[in-house]
Amino acid sequence: MSDIRIDALLPAEMATRAEYLGVRKAEMPVLRMFMLSVLAGAFIALGAVFATTVSAGAIPVTDAGGSAAFTAALPYGVVRLLAGFVFSLGLILVVVGGAELFTGNNLIVMAWASGKVSGRALLRNWAIVYVGNFFGSIGTAVLVFLGRQYTFGGNAVGISALRTAIAKCELDFPQALALGVLCNALVCMAVWLTFSARSTMDKILAIVFPIAAFVAAGFEHSVANMYFIPYALLIKDFDPAFLAAVAGQVPRAESLTWAAFLLRNLLPVTIGNVIGGAVLVAAVYWAIFLRRNEP
Repeated sequence: MSDIRIDALLPAEMATRAEYLGVRKAEMPVLRMFMLSVLAGAFIALGAVFATTVSAGAIPVTDAGGSAAFTAALPYGVVRLLAGFVFSLGLILVVVGGAELFTGNNLIVMAWASGKVSGRALLRNWAIVYVGNFFGSIGTAVLVFLGRQYTFGGNAVGISALRTAIAKCELDFPQALALGVLCNALVCMAVWLTFSARSTMDKILAIVFPIAAFVAAGFEHSVANMYFIPYALLIKDFDPAFLAAVAGQVPRAESLTWAAFLLRNLLPVTIGNVIGGAVLVAAVYWAIFLRRNEP
């Protein structure tokens, strides 16, 4: 009889696995770490492309004569749910395909708290992975822009992309920070659940619902926003004819700027993501399962 286990790992075993993986991630060579983080940025961006496309029909689109080309047949919540399910593609590619994602790597805090990873190694990983995620996301945004995918669906995809980015740039600092906290609590819970998995299908199922929940609820993910907002900025800055054609359906486009992206969204969302992932998930599970009790 084989003694190979096929059931899921229990939470205490998941914590040990998270600690082990944290050490492996922190010790990874710089070039490999950077390359895998570029991939992760691209993977999350592809999930964002999928979600933007699925959401595109949720808004009225008018033709040049001003008549409605089509309107939404589904309510807001259902559209957001569908967008969340398809956005899960990004984290599935990261976890199953193997890549380094800044928000998920907040769980390295578990290994750091156990003294198995130094503070310097933790911050080194976060910095390299964050920069790599940025390059991967921006690079994907450029490719999708050059493909003029935003003109698909009678310009509906581009309208959806612009509206999404404008809404993100109009968040105030406390709101963006709070939405970032909530987002990465769910993202890190998704990654945490995959530590119990025995198969690829287990991992996929563990990812889908937490990710669908954060997207449907409108929470803010720093790496996803590295695609969503720059993509809209590329449309605004390099295709003014398109922006003029859809101006009536994209109000407040003037609030979409690079400064607003970096200061009003990316900065507070990143801080919130770290709090949500490193504190609310990693630190809590470390305290429950890995903290050594004093004699």
